[in-house]
Amino acid sequence: MSMLSERQKEELQKSILEYLHANNFTDAFNTLKAETGLEYTPDPKGKYVGLLEKKWTSVIRLQKKIMDLENRNAALQEEISLSPAKRASLQTDWVPRAPAAYVLTGHRNQVTKVAFHPTFNLLASASEDATVKIWDWETGEFERTLKGHTRSVTDVSFDSRGNLLATCSSDLFIKIWDVQNEWKNTKTFSGHDHSISSVRFMPGDQQIVSASRDRTIRIFDVASTHLVRTIIGHSDWVRWVEPSDDGRMLASCSNDQTARIIDPQNGETKTELRGHEHTVEVVAFAPLAAYAAIRELAGIPNTERSKRPGAYLATGSRDKTIKLWDTQSGQMLRNLAGHDNWVRALVFHPTGKFLLSASDDYTIRVWELATGRCVKTVQAHGHFVTCLAWGRQAPSQSGDAAKTNGVGDGHQEVEKFVNVVASGSVDQTIKVWLP
Repeated sequence: MSMLSERQKEELQKSILEYLHANNFTDAFNTLKAETGLEYTPDPKGKYVGLLEKKWTSVIRLQKKIMDLENRNAALQEEISLSPAKRASLQTDWVPRAPAAYVLTGHRNQVTKVAFHPTFNLLASASEDATVKIWDWETGEFERTLKGHTRSVTDVSFDSRGNLLATCSSDLFIKIWDVQNEWKNTKTFSGHDHSISSVRFMPGDQQIVSASRDRTIRIFDVASTHLVRTIIGHSDWVRWVEPSDDGRMLASCSNDQTARIIDPQNGETKTELRGHEHTVEVVAFAPLAAYAAIRELAGIPNTERSKRPGAYLATGSRDKTIKLWDTQSGQMLRNLAGHDNWVRALVFHPTGKFLLSASDDYTIRVWELATGRCVKTVQAHGHFVTCLAWGRQAPSQSGDAAKTNGVGDGHQEVEKFVNVVASGSVDQTIKVWLP
């Protein structure tokens, strides 16, 4: 009160007296009048009627204005702090969020797979329209169409340097396209007796491995196109095959509701992973960077410090679940439930903190590996999401070095990955997700 002038004091006291009188607080009115020694006669038309309320509401309005300004200021501060330089430093934990940066249109049927070039800003997409399309993911521009297959193209995969692109199709052929030489189709492999679902380069790029509806997995020599080995183990359509980083294991999955860990040298099944209640659509080996989080999730003691590639595997199934496995014991470590439809694609976050999944429920989900919680759901497409890929992980010259150094914490690798994700859908579009 000491900050008020005598006139303001008197005005305030009379406003309070008027308020007390108007609200029939007679005792309070008389007490205040006696204590202040003010001569005041209430007057229904006087200047003090409603004055206290007016002043009070104007204070509240000012407070609201101040709060709005403070919020706006905080938002602007955050925007400034997220300048490109700051943004890059905060990006290691980036995960996709709507809306997508680009929606790539051009395919005339559903998109089946997407793959990033390991060094250039290129993305390859395969479709049931029998073509492969090449896009520049930085600009969202279409580059070219690769024609050669006569039926649905089911998978696309670059070699480690990005010199060659392998594709496979329901037309029973695998094709190799020479990226340096105008993307010419330089090799065609035959050998499967039914639709081919999956193709990958083996580490070292000397061989490719494929999986088919003929229930087999086959390994071919890239240079000669000769069949090196036929692996029989699954009792039904083999949906996906994936080599471990060191090439010492293959993971595969099938309509027979199992996933398998196979020795590519002799074709023997090392471990059979049983637990899904429907077709297993996809397998993904966990990167070394994810080991710590997976061990925390599964309660595996910290004494386990193995840096062996291929120790853990994620599987996604039509039973709507994702399961994490120990590949050596075949033990299921965790079941991740949350999708409302088939799980079609899985990709580990390069930091090893998250697992991303795509599903026929139109979403991409982000799972925190250390807790097993779904921390984000992105409404991704207007139809089933069929495929998902993370952008290039590291410049090619350090690719092998980073792997053989066994960077367990993933520090070295994490520095070099590029934040970009692509998804494809039955809605015939590819979406590019960028920070």
